[in-house]
Amino acid sequence: MPLWSLDSVRVFCRDFSAAETFYRTALALTVVVAAPRVAIFSTGGMKLILEAQPPDDPETGILVGRFTGISFSVPHLDAATGDLASKGVVFYRAAELQGWGGRLVHFFDPDENILTLVEYPSD
Repeated sequence: MPLWSLDSVRVFCRDFSAAETFYRTALALTVVVAAPRVAIFSTGGMKLILEAQPPDDPETGILVGRFTGISFSVPHLDAATGDLASKGVVFYRAAELQGWGGRLVHFFDPDENILTLVEYPSD
Protein backbone atom coordinates (compact mmCIF):
# COMPACT_ATOMS: atom_id res chain seq x y z
CA MET A 1 0.00 0.00 0.00
CA PRO A 2 1.39 3.43 -0.91
CA LEU A 3 2.47 5.78 1.84
CA TRP A 4 0.39 8.58 0.32
CA SER A 5 -3.14 8.33 -1.03
CA LEU A 6 -5.01 10.96 -2.96
CA ASP A 7 -7.88 12.14 -0.75
CA SER A 8 -9.58 15.02 -2.50
CA VAL A 9 -9.53 17.63 -5.25
CA ARG A 10 -10.68 21.23 -4.98
CA VAL A 11 -12.68 23.27 -7.45
CA PHE A 12 -13.05 27.00 -6.94
CA CYS A 13 -16.10 29.01 -8.00
CA ARG A 14 -17.47 32.53 -8.04
CA ASP A 15 -21.18 31.67 -7.81
CA PHE A 16 -21.32 29.10 -5.01
CA SER A 17 -25.07 28.49 -5.22
CA ALA A 18 -25.02 27.76 -8.97
CA ALA A 19 -21.90 25.60 -8.67
CA GLU A 20 -23.23 23.60 -5.70
CA THR A 21 -26.48 22.96 -7.57
CA PHE A 22 -24.56 21.87 -10.68
CA TYR A 23 -22.37 19.35 -8.85
CA ARG A 24 -25.31 18.03 -6.82
CA THR A 25 -27.87 17.77 -9.63
CA ALA A 26 -26.13 17.61 -13.03
CA LEU A 27 -23.29 15.39 -11.79
CA ALA A 28 -25.46 13.67 -9.14
CA LEU A 29 -22.77 13.92 -6.45
CA THR A 30 -23.76 13.57 -2.80
CA VAL A 31 -22.94 16.37 -0.37
CA VAL A 32 -21.25 14.91 2.72
CA VAL A 33 -20.29 18.23 4.36
CA ALA A 34 -22.05 21.55 3.82
CA ALA A 35 -20.82 24.83 5.20
CA PRO A 36 -21.07 28.45 4.10
CA ARG A 37 -19.05 28.80 0.88
CA VAL A 38 -17.78 25.18 1.02
CA ALA A 39 -19.33 21.85 0.06
CA ILE A 40 -17.64 18.48 0.13
CA PHE A 41 -19.03 15.84 -2.23
CA SER A 42 -18.52 12.09 -2.21
CA THR A 43 -17.29 10.79 -5.56
CA GLY A 44 -16.76 7.15 -4.62
CA GLY A 45 -13.15 6.82 -3.57
CA MET A 46 -12.30 10.50 -3.26
CA LYS A 47 -13.88 13.78 -2.26
CA LEU A 48 -14.50 16.83 -4.41
CA ILE A 49 -14.32 20.05 -2.42
CA LEU A 50 -16.19 23.02 -3.88
CA GLU A 51 -15.01 26.32 -2.47
CA ALA A 52 -16.30 29.83 -3.18
CA GLN A 53 -13.74 32.53 -3.73
CA PRO A 54 -14.51 36.03 -2.44
CA PRO A 55 -15.15 38.47 -5.31
CA ASP A 56 -12.32 40.73 -4.12
CA ASP A 57 -9.78 37.87 -3.90
CA PRO A 58 -7.00 38.45 -6.46
CA GLU A 59 -6.51 34.67 -6.76
CA THR A 60 -10.05 34.19 -8.10
CA GLY A 61 -9.00 34.96 -11.65
CA ILE A 62 -6.30 32.32 -11.43
CA LEU A 63 -8.33 29.60 -9.72
CA VAL A 64 -11.71 29.91 -11.45
CA GLY A 65 -12.56 29.29 -15.09
CA ARG A 66 -9.68 27.02 -16.03
CA PHE A 67 -8.80 23.45 -16.94
CA THR A 68 -8.95 21.56 -13.64
CA GLY A 69 -7.39 18.26 -14.64
CA ILE A 70 -10.24 16.48 -12.84
CA SER A 71 -11.61 13.42 -14.65
CA PHE A 72 -14.74 11.42 -13.86
CA SER A 73 -14.60 7.81 -15.03
CA VAL A 74 -17.78 6.57 -16.73
CA PRO A 75 -18.53 3.13 -18.19
CA HIS A 76 -20.32 4.52 -21.28
CA LEU A 77 -19.14 7.92 -22.46
CA ASP A 78 -21.90 8.47 -25.01
CA ALA A 79 -24.63 7.77 -22.45
CA ALA A 80 -23.01 10.01 -19.84
CA THR A 81 -22.51 12.80 -22.38
CA GLY A 82 -26.13 12.54 -23.51
CA ASP A 83 -27.34 12.67 -19.91
CA LEU A 84 -25.30 15.78 -19.13
CA ALA A 85 -26.32 17.45 -22.40
CA SER A 86 -29.98 16.87 -21.49
CA LYS A 87 -29.30 18.80 -18.26
CA GLY A 88 -27.89 21.76 -20.19
CA VAL A 89 -24.21 21.01 -19.63
CA VAL A 90 -21.97 22.63 -22.24
CA PHE A 91 -19.12 20.65 -23.78
CA TYR A 92 -15.77 22.02 -24.90
CA ARG A 93 -15.84 19.84 -28.04
CA ALA A 94 -16.88 16.35 -29.12
CA ALA A 95 -15.53 13.21 -27.45
CA GLU A 96 -12.13 12.09 -28.72
CA LEU A 97 -10.47 8.70 -29.01
CA GLN A 98 -7.10 8.73 -27.26
CA GLY A 99 -3.91 7.04 -28.39
CA TRP A 100 -4.02 4.78 -25.32
CA GLY A 101 -7.44 3.42 -26.37
CA GLY A 102 -9.81 5.33 -24.12
CA ARG A 103 -12.15 8.20 -24.96
CA LEU A 104 -12.65 11.50 -23.24
CA VAL A 105 -14.66 14.68 -23.45
CA HIS A 106 -14.29 18.01 -21.63
CA PHE A 107 -17.22 20.02 -20.25
CA PHE A 108 -17.82 23.23 -18.33
CA ASP A 109 -19.25 23.87 -14.88
CA PRO A 110 -21.18 27.14 -14.26
CA ASP A 111 -17.93 29.07 -13.64
CA GLU A 112 -16.34 27.69 -16.84
CA ASN A 113 -14.03 25.34 -14.98
CA ILE A 114 -13.24 22.53 -17.41
CA LEU A 115 -13.86 18.98 -16.18
CA THR A 116 -13.40 15.69 -18.03
CA LEU A 117 -15.35 12.49 -18.55
CA VAL A 118 -13.18 9.48 -19.39
CA GLU A 119 -14.14 6.04 -20.64
CA TYR A 120 -11.28 3.56 -20.27
CA PRO A 121 -10.84 0.83 -22.87
CA SER A 122 -12.61 -2.41 -22.03
CA ASP A 123 -10.49 -5.47 -21.29
